[in-house]
Amino acid sequence: MSQMQAANRLWTALSKGKQSFGAWQMIRGANVSRVLARTGVDWILVDCEHGDIDETVEEVKRVVKAAKFPPRGRRGFGSPYAQQRFNPAPNFIEYLHQSNDATLVIVQIETKEALEAVDEIAAVDGVDVLFIGPFDLGNNIGHPIVSREMAPQLKDAIAKVLEASHKHGKKCGIYTSGGQQANVFAQQGFDMISVATDHTSLDDVVRGHLSVASATAKPDKGVSY
Repeated sequence: MSQMQAANRLWTALSKGKQSFGAWQMIRGANVSRVLARTGVDWILVDCEHGDIDETVEEVKRVVKAAKFPPRGRRGFGSPYAQQRFNPAPNFIEYLHQSNDATLVIVQIETKEALEAVDEIAAVDGVDVLFIGPFDLGNNIGHPIVSREMAPQLKDAIAKVLEASHKHGKKCGIYTSGGQQANVFAQQGFDMISVATDHTSLDDVVRGHLSVASATAKPDKGVSY
């Protein structure tokens, strides 16, 4: 295991066949990232909705090429600051040699087109994780999450992605709205699972404290599943 691989807690957990739990960040700011990082999660996903939508095999192959340095890809080397965050900092050659193996390529499956091609996408060399966005996937296949309930068709779609991922030796991740739902997917065999979102967690905690202080019933937490 290289120095850069060892520093990547998500990579380390997945490479050992362990499940990895993380947090979803929607609120801007490095201080939010710092708070989340101190909670014990393995990773933080900064939500940048919306970047490129890649949903075909050829598009996914281009994603892999863009994420890897030559000869495995065509990623360009620019800023030296990333390598300086390691201690001890790898030199230029060490950084280039270690980066390809320490970098995870995670593709999100949340459209009808990506779902239909999921078996072929999972077979693409260089893809490490297929990650499911249940809300958008449900919307795109015509079975949105309503009143916190998933339609059977959406559950089948999620199971299809999980099966395709593991069939081709890849890991499968999923977004959840809280610890209880995260545990359900953990029991189903998902490898990379979000357990909390900063926005909804902050809202829920403040509402809870307010209900205790005012001796009133805690308000409904809103849309979830």
